[in-house]
Amino acid sequence: MQFFGGGSSLTSVAPEASPAPAAPPGTGTGANAQVLYVFNRGGVCLLYREWHRPLRTLDPTQDQKLMFGLLFSLRSFTAKIDPTIAEKGNLGVPLLPGQGCSFYSFKTNTYKLNFLESPSGIKLILITHPRTGDQRVTLKHIYNLYVEYVVKNPLYAPGTPIKCDLFNKHLDQYVKTLI
Repeated sequence: MQFFGGGSSLTSVAPEASPAPAAPPGTGTGANAQVLYVFNRGGVCLLYREWHRPLRTLDPTQDQKLMFGLLFSLRSFTAKIDPTIAEKGNLGVPLLPGQGCSFYSFKTNTYKLNFLESPSGIKLILITHPRTGDQRVTLKHIYNLYVEYVVKNPLYAPGTPIKCDLFNKHLDQYVKTLI
């Protein structure tokens, strides 16, 4: 049984005139985790975590709104152009988790956005170095940490920002293995 969608991936590559920056020193595999977002199905940002973000251009609230809007638009767009489904919904209509064509990542010359949506509608977005490979396994591991240390925590109220020390500790330890 597959829980994390199927279908095709959406890839957007910037022009070759602007080459990708070299991987930062100490990143043997190039898996340079920069930012993690966790959204619930209603678009509420439950977690925003930065590790190696080189430049902050927006305040965090505006950044989170723009990221969720981007995800909403990309999911709607990929469902609309899905060549395997004859019945197309209207562009912009919300989709249920697992519904429609899903995408896993897209890449620019400066970053790669990796995306996973769980069956419950939790959305994980990991921004990495553009030379980073497929991060679906990484996102599934982070989701499993979320389930283990947040969802199973009797003190956590669903839909509220994640403030679980054990989750943060294990997340940081795991991300350090990626660098």
